Amino acid sequence: MPSPNDTPARLPEPLQSLIEARHHDPFQVLGRRVTGKKAEVLAFLPRAERVRIIESGIELARIPGTALFRWEGDPELIPERYRLHWYDAAGVIHHVHDPYCFPPQLGDLDLHLFGEGHHWHLYRVLGAHRHKADGVSGILFAVWAPNAARVSVVGDFNDWDGRTHPMRVRGGSGVWELFVPEAPVGSYYKFEIRDQQGQIHVKIDPYAHAFQVRPRTAGIICAPSDYRWQDEEWLEARAGADWQHRPMSVYEVHLGSWQKDADGGFLNYREMALRLADYVAESGFTHIELLPITEHPFDGSWGYQTTGYFAPTSRFGSPDDFRFFVDHLHSRGIGVLLDWVPAHFPKDAFALARYDGTALYEHADPRQGEHRDWGTLIFNFGRNEVKNFLLASALYWLDEFHIDGLRVDAVASMLYLDYSRDPGDWIPNKYGGNENLEAVEFLRQLNIVAHEQHPGTLMVAEESTSWPSVSRPTYLGGLGFSMKWNMGWMHDTLTYMAKDPIYRHYHHDQLTFGLLYAFTENFVLPFSHDEVVHGKRSMLDKMPGDAWQKFASLRLLYTYMFTYPGKKLLFMGCEFAHGREWDAAATLDWDLLERPPHQGVRRLVADLNALYRTLPALHELDFDSAGFEWIDCHDNSQSILSYLRKDRAGEAVAIVALNFTPVPREGYRIGVPLAGFYREALSSDAECYGGSNVGNQGGIESEPIDWMGRPHSLELRIPPLGAVVLVYEPRTAMLAADEAVDAADTPAPADAAAETELETRQADRKAP
Repeated sequence: MPSPNDTPARLPEPLQSLIEARHHDPFQVLGRRVTGKKAEVLAFLPRAERVRIIESGIELARIPGTALFRWEGDPELIPERYRLHWYDAAGVIHHVHDPYCFPPQLGDLDLHLFGEGHHWHLYRVLGAHRHKADGVSGILFAVWAPNAARVSVVGDFNDWDGRTHPMRVRGGSGVWELFVPEAPVGSYYKFEIRDQQGQIHVKIDPYAHAFQVRPRTAGIICAPSDYRWQDEEWLEARAGADWQHRPMSVYEVHLGSWQKDADGGFLNYREMALRLADYVAESGFTHIELLPITEHPFDGSWGYQTTGYFAPTSRFGSPDDFRFFVDHLHSRGIGVLLDWVPAHFPKDAFALARYDGTALYEHADPRQGEHRDWGTLIFNFGRNEVKNFLLASALYWLDEFHIDGLRVDAVASMLYLDYSRDPGDWIPNKYGGNENLEAVEFLRQLNIVAHEQHPGTLMVAEESTSWPSVSRPTYLGGLGFSMKWNMGWMHDTLTYMAKDPIYRHYHHDQLTFGLLYAFTENFVLPFSHDEVVHGKRSMLDKMPGDAWQKFASLRLLYTYMFTYPGKKLLFMGCEFAHGREWDAAATLDWDLLERPPHQGVRRLVADLNALYRTLPALHELDFDSAGFEWIDCHDNSQSILSYLRKDRAGEAVAIVALNFTPVPREGYRIGVPLAGFYREALSSDAECYGGSNVGNQGGIESEPIDWMGRPHSLELRIPPLGAVVLVYEPRTAMLAADEAVDAADTPAPADAAAETELETRQADRKAP
């Protein structure tokens, strides 16, 4: 028998291009073909020594000097679907169905919807999926590479040989597919792409549902999940929730550095779920927000340079492990939000960059397709298939993992064509403006589809500019997000708090300016990971002064945030006054919680969460100006702010006074609208938080003294670098509570007696 290494004369072109792995459509050559009364079977098996057809026992003859095996004869002898028996040089026997005897498997409707950009469940079609064709089980591989000359599936099941499993292209769709019977679940795989210039690229599957642990990058063939969710009640309640008028307090988490195991390694998703759920529930947060856990090769990107848009990172376990993570958090009443990054992607050669040898997912022109500051590439939102890729990714996380919402990263960079660019380094839109019209349309479609497909889902924009109506419905001209991060408030507030208190009276407007636009969007107030890295210092170290002043200022800052209109977000570690900047490579300094000042801050945050969640005035009208009213915003000389918060009934039930200087303010009078007792619900200076215990001994009765245009007033003690929150308790409510103790036949006291009793109760409350 001639050796396969013998070099024959050049074969006819279809066969020559096949053995050189450059044939565009191997199904024209390989498999079983019938012409008239004659059939031909051709197989290309680079590792085979001998090959025969199992059903008929017919042996295929090797074409000399090649790995091509051929048989010709009576069509009746060979069934349409047949198996090949072959053995390799090591004598290992293989029994496989010939992939090239199966017809196309992807539906025309799937391809049509993809071409239109409207296939919401594209992740069930492209990628690698368990599939059955004509009763034969295997894996159906499919990938979009419209400019490729040849695409092959490579993996550990074919020795990563791109000649073994070349794929068929489905017409003008640009989608390549191949059904590979007997391909084992759990195998590693990629796609080998030959571009039009003959260059070979080995690429990941953009739709893979799992990957090897970095630094390895191959996809993993996954079986359909058999995870049994237990959160039906949660999802049903979420769909009907009036989230705009409910409390929302978010704990932002980077899973790789929140906590680690005893050996300094990563906890897995299941271990993390148990620990996080306990900690977050104890701290009072309603949601967690995960920095991106979409697969990414570079730890230092914190997940923001995503390569696997359909895969939870394997650093912490399998997709089903992550399903357990979300399910367990839901069982504890905690929502899960996910950072999601559609604005840009990394240049890694194994991933999306120049996927088929051309700028496919990105723009070809770097003035449109590259973020020079970040060293990343920008998605081409004008291509239907690229938009569909991203839309399907968003829906994948909401559908497959029951995520409660997405925080969309870097929206500002998507909206503006000249974002972080020098003059002349960008291309205007068709109207000559700097708005990225295609990205705007994509974002609107994203929010429409997400809200339609998954009611109750929260879509949150990280957007730092004055682009109008980011969180307004698309039918009103908005982008359709549920909420937007209030970056202006965050920046002004932290700039103010970093100043020495002696100079703060010159910058009072940095605290008051935000109310001019506070209700133009549905705002989230973020103290996020971005504020505690890259030399910005930890939240504690941003505060000026000695240690006492730093801790007092931080407690004051958090009280300000939790009583200010807007939903809340706090990055991990900030809740206990982490002392150093966040380091993604190291765990948080949990030993700090052994120290009283840090314990005090954590207890304050838990109590603020509890107050925020239980007091309707602090959350029902976060997005409505009817829920906020200044008492006094002009006292810059003493650096004091005072305001009231109202519930949906319009009742002023919460009074907030904040002192941004280290001087206690005794006898500080503020006007209030209603007569009655104002219970001191919280003082950031309480001893249990590490403060000096300056306060109002549990509360104070209003006086009928007209002040600041209001008919009643309170004379307060406001602690140094501290805040007090007082809750209105009507006089009638206190009387009713006292009368309930008396016997039913006891005569009601006269007005004078009632006044005396109230005075006695007030004195009792003030007593130390």
